[in-house]
Amino acid sequence: MEAFKIKLFVVVAVLLVSISSNGVLQISNAQTICNVSVSGLMACKSAVTPPNPTTPSTDCCTALSHADLRCLCSYRNSNLLPSLGIDPNLAMQLPGKCKLPHAAHC
Repeated sequence: MEAFKIKLFVVVAVLLVSISSNGVLQISNAQTICNVSVSGLMACKSAVTPPNPTTPSTDCCTALSHADLRCLCSYRNSNLLPSLGIDPNLAMQLPGKCKLPHAAHC
């Protein structure tokens, strides 16, 4: 389950990198990555950003509950997350913190 959480957060971080340039959101909220809306991904950012990550919000957990977790796992080995200020270890903890019932077993 821990490996899954890490992979999921890495995917979220990669998605955040894909949607921003110089800190400006450039993709509409109607677009999704792995069945997660851009606004859903952004709702998770504070929970995966050190040094003082927040508890994942209801919006974050709701977004992740609809995610294609296997799709998100495909981003697990990306080096982009740390470059965006996202801690992969914090990202991998999100499914557990959100009490998601089904792990992707990345």
